[in-house]
Amino acid sequence: MTERPGAGRRQRSLNVAESVRYDLADGVATIGLNRPDAMNSLTAETKTALRAAVERARDDSAARAVILTGSGRAFSAGQDLREHAANLEAGRGLDGTIQDHYNPIVLAIARMPKPVIAAVNGVAAGAGFSLALACDFRIASEKASFATAFTRIGLAPDSGLSWTLQRLVGRARATELLMLAEPVRAAEALELGLVNRVVPADRLDAEARELAERLAAGPTAAYGAVKTALDHAATADLADALAKEAELQDACAATADHANATKAFLKKEQPVFEGR
Repeated sequence: MTERPGAGRRQRSLNVAESVRYDLADGVATIGLNRPDAMNSLTAETKTALRAAVERARDDSAARAVILTGSGRAFSAGQDLREHAANLEAGRGLDGTIQDHYNPIVLAIARMPKPVIAAVNGVAAGAGFSLALACDFRIASEKASFATAFTRIGLAPDSGLSWTLQRLVGRARATELLMLAEPVRAAEALELGLVNRVVPADRLDAEARELAERLAAGPTAAYGAVKTALDHAATADLADALAKEAELQDACAATADHANATKAFLKKEQPVFEGR
């Protein structure tokens, strides 16, 4: 069996900042929010570090799949309200955090040209919920819960939640979840289609890792094209969608992975994808 580039080799873990950890091993970049005592709530420093980590995973050709998760009992409780309250007291309001932090992070995740998995280990609320929905896959611990949270403090949704949520559950249910802001447990999240699967808490890391390694061994360019095609088709008419598919198919057809996989098929062999 031919070994894919980077397989079996672990690169050292690095902290982008104390509040965000970044690990790259066997083609999988793992980004971990690391403020467990604060339920991985998001300060300006954490958001800056998270954006840097996401962009690092995006730009690193050795990273062919990404896991986003949290430490402790939360995925992320969203905005750090202590920092937010201080900004309000100082007259700074939202302090530009939506435009400067949340929007770029969500776009970087959604436009990542490789698969992104949210391993939701606990509470995902507010912007934390938004971050999970920006990912391509969501694997939830049976201890996970989800809450829109925004209206509970008199705010509108942000970080893409108004866009992603209704596409997953429909407008009527999205309106209910956003306005009432009641928590959704893992089992109900699965029924609603908010997550792909629910697993025992002690299996979450292994399940997310198994899926990430499977994706990391796959045709990276084709996965990126799937994401682009779906995003484009969500707001395009059929003719535009067909044109975009043709453009993406031409690009994928020019990859070494496609050529090698075609040869392998004719030889009745399993293809080995190298991500190029």
